[in-house]
Amino acid sequence: MKTIFKAAVVLFFCFLGPVSAQDKVQSGPMVGYSTMKEVLLWLQTTETAKVHFEYVEKGTSQPRFSTDTITTIKDQGFVAKAIADQVLPSKTYIYEVFVNGSKVKRDYAMEFKTQELWKWRKDPPEIEFAIGSCTYVNEPEMDRPGKGYGSEYEIFDAIHKKQPDFMVWLGDNMYLREPDWNSKTGIMHRYTHTRSLKEMQPLLASTHNYAIWDDHDFGPNDSDSSFWLKRTSAEIFKLFWGNPNYDVLDSGGITGSFEWGDIQFFLLDNRYYRTANRNFTTERQILGKEQIDWLINALTASHATFKFIVIGNQVVSTEAMHENYATFPVEQQYLLRRIRESRVEGVIFLDGDRHHTGLSKMKESKYVYPLYDLTCSSLTAGAAPSDEATNAYKLSETLVGQHNFGMLKVSGPWKDRVLTITINDKDGKKLWTKEIAASELKY
Repeated sequence: MKTIFKAAVVLFFCFLGPVSAQDKVQSGPMVGYSTMKEVLLWLQTTETAKVHFEYVEKGTSQPRFSTDTITTIKDQGFVAKAIADQVLPSKTYIYEVFVNGSKVKRDYAMEFKTQELWKWRKDPPEIEFAIGSCTYVNEPEMDRPGKGYGSEYEIFDAIHKKQPDFMVWLGDNMYLREPDWNSKTGIMHRYTHTRSLKEMQPLLASTHNYAIWDDHDFGPNDSDSSFWLKRTSAEIFKLFWGNPNYDVLDSGGITGSFEWGDIQFFLLDNRYYRTANRNFTTERQILGKEQIDWLINALTASHATFKFIVIGNQVVSTEAMHENYATFPVEQQYLLRRIRESRVEGVIFLDGDRHHTGLSKMKESKYVYPLYDLTCSSLTAGAAPSDEATNAYKLSETLVGQHNFGMLKVSGPWKDRVLTITINDKDGKKLWTKEIAASELKY
């Protein structure tokens, strides 16, 4: 009888084998950066486990490739970051995830694409990417009493259905609470809690993801360079996101850049070097001269048609309130002046923070092209209408005070590229659209 019982137990656990593999996944998989020769794949497990990914070109069965096997550990949040490095340009791949040798099953697509090899061969490809900021996921035990600040998580399904090539997260991608920001354990918990949102998983699995941070995913509200755990925060940010590079200044922050087709993104860090908002006893900065010098040098080196400067707070605005750049007017004007002096063309700012969306347009004279600043917020955090009453550059018809996200499409022949901005509500319904021709952003 004992032998029969033991056999039954063995058979029972063998049967549960694949299920236990699912249970060991905390969040993901997520697709990170893409290049022509490699792609980053990401997964978080619930405990120490061995993770690898297998992938094959879509529409074929061979050859089948595998990443290295990564052992997840507690000190690194049980995160696995693996590189698919046996890929070719201009391809789409289907991938599978294996935890301790067992395949993880999902009921949604798990795909990634490599960037297209187009230069010297044809016009650049059509590119469409999503943007958004301010993702709050409720956790009643840790939140302030009362109604939850986060809502309408179905917005991530709406973004997923648009099938963007990639998404750029514009900061406040999760919200550290009082129990979180004083310890590595707390910060890790908040990243894990937000990343585990059910509605987010299909989007993460088949859309390439890039990110910057703002105060809420860096430290306390309105935090700055004095934040005592900023190095820990940067370490965890790099664990949970899949940018191709960080800290190009070698100074500890998250500044970086990436290209996609004929466009380039300059990912700025508006927290690591920031002077406290109420500190007027010293030279005040958000980015700092070293980061601005890098930016100008990188912009002038770039041959991109559109050059997107991605930063956590509004830049082109005269509204000196909250954490707009206008509250640091000396550095704000220094940055804008340096961009003008460089004669770099095709510059557009992308930012979040404000819990509403709006487009600003600055044109000082007929001798310069307009500098646009697209603020896109909020995804799930509390949204609030604003008329940006003191922003002289606002385009009033673009102000949106509800949960929303942006879809930006770059299309047309190389010499006549056009950026089409579409802002959508939580269900993916168009709220407004605007076209900006590359020819408009020239001297």
